[in-house]
Amino acid sequence: MAKENISADQLISVIISGIEDVKGQEINILDLREIENTVCDYFIICEGTSNTQVNAIVNSIQKKVSKELKDNPWHTEGMDNAEWVLIDYVNVVVHVFQKHIREFYDIESLWGDAKTTVIETNY
Repeated sequence: MAKENISADQLISVIISGIEDVKGQEINILDLREIENTVCDYFIICEGTSNTQVNAIVNSIQKKVSKELKDNPWHTEGMDNAEWVLIDYVNVVVHVFQKHIREFYDIESLWGDAKTTVIETNY
């Protein structure tokens, strides 16, 4: 579970860095704090091109957060088929998709009221 002394901004920064380390694509941050009855404060959504890359993204995020912030996810699910993996850090929930699954579920539209920040990548 997230430690009190780790800010959401620190956690988001390390998660984004972990995604970029293995060239995760289409990274968005959804700020859910202004929406009533949400399960967390932020969603971070990204995609990989295959189950191998999705697994690499998830592993990169978890290793980087563990090493730099000494924190582990409260819950992780979806690793078996690696089409949609959810990593729950309590206040920040990461969704790592394969492109076709992301398009099908279209989480960004479901949470259309959220303030969205698109992360530009250089690869």
